[in-house]
Amino acid sequence: MIYKAYPFRLYPNKDQQALIHQTHGHCRFVYNHFLSLWNTTYKEEGKGLNRSSMSKLLTKLKKQDDTAWLRNVDSVALQTSCEQLVDAFGRFFKKQNNYPRFKSKKNAVQSYTTKNTNHNIAIVGNKIKLPKLGLVKFKQTRALEGRIMRATIHYHASGRFSVSITCEVPEFHPLPKTHQAIGIDLGITDFAILSDARKVDNQRFTAKMEQKLKREQRKLSRRYEQAKKDNQVLRDCMNYQKQRRKVARLREKVAFQREDFLHKLTTAFIRQYDVICIEDLNTKGMLKNHKLAKAISDVSWSSFVQKLMYKAKWYGRTIVKTNRFFPSSQLCHVCGHHDGKKALEIREWTCSSCHTTLDRDINASRNILAEGLRLFEATQP
Repeated sequence: MIYKAYPFRLYPNKDQQALIHQTHGHCRFVYNHFLSLWNTTYKEEGKGLNRSSMSKLLTKLKKQDDTAWLRNVDSVALQTSCEQLVDAFGRFFKKQNNYPRFKSKKNAVQSYTTKNTNHNIAIVGNKIKLPKLGLVKFKQTRALEGRIMRATIHYHASGRFSVSITCEVPEFHPLPKTHQAIGIDLGITDFAILSDARKVDNQRFTAKMEQKLKREQRKLSRRYEQAKKDNQVLRDCMNYQKQRRKVARLREKVAFQREDFLHKLTTAFIRQYDVICIEDLNTKGMLKNHKLAKAISDVSWSSFVQKLMYKAKWYGRTIVKTNRFFPSSQLCHVCGHHDGKKALEIREWTCSSCHTTLDRDINASRNILAEGLRLFEATQP
């Protein structure tokens, strides 16, 4: 089975907003409570908790007088918080992520997840039915496919509410074969350089918004200093909160622009090519270069590759990753001659063996295509 998420904008009324915030707080309390208990149990007994034991302890918490308020929100959302903690430890023990940390109410995005039981999550006209919240107005931008499994309700720093509905899709129909392959070299000046000599422009979303962001962030800093000077609580300082939401909306706009660009580009590649060859980049290592870190973060190579991977799985395409140590930008794609390592400043050179004039990026993408097809053919029966 394949799971597909559908994000939508939510427009809850004031009572529903209050209940969403309350549920976020209760889920955060449950997660932090059991993480603390897990740490204590592990120190004393040498083992942590499991899903069954946490479920029983959660039931006892609801019956105690000092934590009886946990019964005011969706019980499935509280149970899901326990499951998320178990999953976090599972990924930690598999060395997939770091040790679980306590959740903070100061995080920019607050969320909780609830599951579909007895059809308590459903689309009703221009509203969505959610547990405890009832019918909530939302903007449905596309039709759902498959069976609804769960919904995650988010509250963003900009003051926006959203819901992500996860559906179980039985199968995707593979796209028709095009019998075409492409090699892609990812860059900074140009986002993607293709082996057919085409170049996809780097949109530079953050750079375009940078001056406006700087100006608004300076205003935010001034209002913070003024509130501090007047001994005001930031939560009660309306001018500060208004400016904070304005800055958050600008950052959100940049994120939306980048996400839209990446989705459209990856979908176009998946529709056009059967085999897509890319380089296995060490993005984390490259981010340690402080001169390039900002530019690399802005282009979002990791997100691009991630989207290509899952869309290829859905629609029957093949993604081939070449080894990160393969010298794609150093070899001549015509004769395969290696002149030695060339500095990043050298963007064009002439091969000393076949005397072909080579563009560094196009040459790299063609070498990636040749190496990717070699690896792909080696895996075929």
